Amino acid sequence: MESFILCRAVLIFLMLPCVQCAETQPQSAVFLPEFALSSRGSFMQDATEDQFLTYRYDDQASRMTRSDEDRDIGWDAWGPWSDCSRTCGGGASYSLRRCLNGGSCGGKNIRYRTCSNTDCPAESGDFRTQQCSAHNDIKYQGVTYEWVPAPYDSSAPCVLQCQAKGRSLTVELAPKVLDGTRCQADAFNMCINGMCQEVGCDRQLVSGAKEDNCGICGGDGSTCRLVRGQVLPYLTPEQAHKTVLEVPVGSRFLRLSAKGPDVISIEAISLQGRKEETSLMSTGSYVIGNTSLDFQRGTERQTLRTHGPLNADYFIKMKYGGPKDTVVQFLFYQPIRYQWRETEFFPCSVTCGGGYQLNSAECTDIRSNQTLPEHHCNSYPENTKPTPKLKECNMDPCKEGDGFKEVMPYDHFQPLPRWEQGPWTQCSVSCSGGWQDCSVLCVEEDSQGQFSQVEEWKCTHSPRPVTRQICNSFPCPQWVAMEWSQCTVTCGRGLRYRVVLCIDHRGQHIGGCEASLKPHVKEDCLVPIACHKPRESMPVEAKIPWLKQAHELEEHHTATEDPT
Repeated sequence: MESFILCRAVLIFLMLPCVQCAETQPQSAVFLPEFALSSRGSFMQDATEDQFLTYRYDDQASRMTRSDEDRDIGWDAWGPWSDCSRTCGGGASYSLRRCLNGGSCGGKNIRYRTCSNTDCPAESGDFRTQQCSAHNDIKYQGVTYEWVPAPYDSSAPCVLQCQAKGRSLTVELAPKVLDGTRCQADAFNMCINGMCQEVGCDRQLVSGAKEDNCGICGGDGSTCRLVRGQVLPYLTPEQAHKTVLEVPVGSRFLRLSAKGPDVISIEAISLQGRKEETSLMSTGSYVIGNTSLDFQRGTERQTLRTHGPLNADYFIKMKYGGPKDTVVQFLFYQPIRYQWRETEFFPCSVTCGGGYQLNSAECTDIRSNQTLPEHHCNSYPENTKPTPKLKECNMDPCKEGDGFKEVMPYDHFQPLPRWEQGPWTQCSVSCSGGWQDCSVLCVEEDSQGQFSQVEEWKCTHSPRPVTRQICNSFPCPQWVAMEWSQCTVTCGRGLRYRVVLCIDHRGQHIGGCEASLKPHVKEDCLVPIACHKPRESMPVEAKIPWLKQAHELEEHHTATEDPT
C-alpha cells in the first residue's frame, strides 16, 4: 500500500516595508501551506495581505515566459523540490525562493510540478478508498464502520466524504483529501491543498492532453470498440441469479441501466483466477475487482457506471424482481485483445562517435501479456502498426586508440542502412498469372562505400520492399479459326477446309497453344444439288455384278423348291 506523506507547512518570513519607521514595524511570520494553489490562476492572499501569484507547473522542468524572467530581478535562486506527496499514481511537489529586495519583488515565490507519475500496483487499490478505509478503526458516534468513498460531489471534489458500506450514511471524515488524490474517479484532475487542479492525461498540470475512449493519451480511438445494446432477460423466482452481461477486463466507460430486477450483483474474476462477488444493495460507491464504480438504486431503475479500466472480468447478474419485464441497457468500450506495443530501443549502432538506434512494435495479447505473431494484430483493420522511431546515441567522440581520427554524426558520415532488393526469379507460369520472388536484405554502407548485411531491425525506419509479386498476368495464347473455304465439289458430297492460328494477347501469330485443343481444319460438306450422269449404252442386266447376283438368287431359289 502506498505510504501517505502528510502535508506540512512552510514558515516563510516576509520583510514588510515600512514607510514611517523601520525600527517600529515588526517582521511578520507567515505560514504558506504546502501545494497551495488558487483557482483559475487568481491571486491568493494570506494574513499579511501580500499576494502570491499561482503557478501551475506543466513539465518536469520549470517553464517561464519572458515576462517571468524580467521579474526575476531581486529573487534568490529557486530552492530544491520538496518530496513528492505520493510514491506512485501521481503526486505534487513544490519549490520556493526568497525575495532579496525587502519583499518588493515582482512575480511568484512558489512553483509546482507533478511527480511519481508511474501507476501504482493494481493490488494497492484506489487512493481515495485507502483514505476512507484508514478510518475503519475509528468510531463514529460510538460505532465503527467500513468506509468507502461517497458518490462524486461536484461542489466538494477534494473533501474526504465517505459512506458506510452497505448503508446510506455519508460523512465528511476530513476537510480535504491528501495531495495527489483524483478529484473524481474518471478524470486526471488532481486535488492539491484541498483544491481541484486541472491535470492532463500526460500527468502534467494544465497540459491539456486528453485520453481517447480507449484510455490512450492523445490516441485516435483505434485500440477499442464501442459495445452497446439492450437485453431482455427472462428471470424466474427459481433462479438465484442469472448472468445477463459479460464485460471483459480492460473495458472502459461502462454504463448500465436496468428496470425490473430485484438485486444486481457483480462477480469479478481477475486474470489470475481470483473471484469476488458483490451484491449492489444500496446507492453508493463500490470497489469490485480493484475497480471503483458508482451505483444508484431508484424506485424504478438501477444504474451503475465506472470510468474503468476494469481490472477483472465482470459478470453482471440479476435476480427476479416480480412479474414485470426486465430491461437492461448497456454501453462500454471493449479493448481490442491483440494490440501493437512499441518495444524498447535496440542497441546503438556504434559504441562511440555518433550512431543511431531504433525501436519496433510487437503484437501483444493484452490479456496474457504475451507476444504473438503479427497476423493476430493484422486481423483488426483499425490496428495500425506504429512507425519505428529513430534517435541518435553514443554521440561522444571515439578515443584516438579506436582507429578513428574524426567521426561525423551518422547522417553525414554514414548513411542509414537501407533495404537492398535482389533480382526477381523466373515467373512460375508463362501466362494467365503466376508468382515470382526476390530476396531482400538490410545492408549498410561503410565509409569506404562497401556494403555489408546487417540486422533487419536497423532498416525498419523505412517500409520493407515486397518479396513476391504477380507476373505474366496476360491471357495465354489461344487457337483462332478462320472462315471455312468453299466445298471442293459443285454437287453432292465433298470437303471444305479452314486456317487455324495460335494467337497471343497482342494479336500476333506464335506457338505455344495446346495441341489437343486445336480445332479441326477439314470437314465434310454437302452441296444439295443432284449430280447429272451420262446415259449408258449397255443395259443394266448385262453388267457383271448384276448378272452374278441374279445367278446366285436363281441357285438358291431352286434348292428351296425340292420336296421335304
